[in-house]
Amino acid sequence: METAARTAPAAVIVAIDGPAGTGKSSTSKAVAAKLGLGYLDTGAQYRAITWWMLNNGIDVNDAIAVADAAAKPVIVSGTDPAAPTITVDGLDAAGPIRTQEVTAAVSAVSAVPEVRTLITDLQRSIAAEAPLGIVVEGRDIGITVLPDADLKVFLTASPEARAARRSGELKGKEAGDLAATREALIKRDAADSGRKTSPLAKADDAVEVDTTELTLEQVIECVVTLIEGAGAEKAGRAAR
Repeated sequence: METAARTAPAAVIVAIDGPAGTGKSSTSKAVAAKLGLGYLDTGAQYRAITWWMLNNGIDVNDAIAVADAAAKPVIVSGTDPAAPTITVDGLDAAGPIRTQEVTAAVSAVSAVPEVRTLITDLQRSIAAEAPLGIVVEGRDIGITVLPDADLKVFLTASPEARAARRSGELKGKEAGDLAATREALIKRDAADSGRKTSPLAKADDAVEVDTTELTLEQVIECVVTLIEGAGAEKAGRAAR
């Protein structure tokens, strides 16, 4: 049953990290909408720059070529959780960045330090300009992008649960079989966790939420409650 709209007691910056298939995007958008916060999908930004590289003939496995081209595309992210948008050089990229070709290349592009520096600066500026607070989801938010976030959440789930969810998100031939999806997720986790620059990792002060046995609504309610607590704590500090 739909609950009444809720609000965080103070503008909060929330970092939600975790590997693919844990429910990051669905959870982040839903809690931002419930609490009147902005929403930023940082993975979409890395997908966007990867899409641009592929479209412009840049060898995504050539780190020097990727670094040299990294500053060329103009990426703009809308932060309305009800209708998040992303454009590259003024073109709507929301659909094209979700192809299997981009998925296969995004880890290589994301590992290039110059790319991470540019996108991290963009993410920080978006978070700083969110007057009512924002939920920022990704893989290195609590560790690297927003280490001073008011709340850090790290979502996890078993490889089997993640593969089932991700297979359900993909369309037609791209879905493949469950085993292949599971292996692809594990491979990407290894790449993202092992990269030298801003690896996928849980911040020491992050709250870990295992979503394996939870429904989406249960995960949303858990994170909303955590954000409300962080907002109340921030308001209390400001009042003292």
